[in-house]
Amino acid sequence: MSRSRGTTVIVGLCAVLTASSAWAERSPFVGRWHWNHAQSTLPPGEAAPNDLMSEISRADGTNVTWSITIVTPDGHPHVVTFDAEANGEFVRISSDTTAWARLAGDTLQATFRGPTGQSDAQTCSVSADRRQMTCKGVLTDGNRRTVNYVDVYDRM
Repeated sequence: MSRSRGTTVIVGLCAVLTASSAWAERSPFVGRWHWNHAQSTLPPGEAAPNDLMSEISRADGTNVTWSITIVTPDGHPHVVTFDAEANGEFVRISSDTTAWARLAGDTLQATFRGPTGQSDAQTCSVSADRRQMTCKGVLTDGNRRTVNYVDVYDRM
């Protein structure tokens, strides 16, 4: 199974995770994050994006609001935004993709579902010093085959 970072499903998942300059007073997830290619583990056969930046402006017990900018290996930028209640209920984020998010203690969970039954589920946590976020994910294709991956982000 291949995971294309250019797809809305993956773009959405990666976007759920970011932090800002006021991070000391707010959720550790709020702010801007930059994907750390060297410390991340891609699924077999997946091409790494040229760049990935994510920003979460709200991540609390009631809402998750974020945007992500991903530059695919072919140089095309994609921006996806998401604003939903953090209650684990799916909401539509595009014409063919739904997502849910939940903040549970010191973890941020998100799942994205695409049009052909594929999904991307992540559980993210922020380091004690709030400088790095690690997201462990599971990709499932339309035939229910799964692969695991790890995305690591550095605070910008």
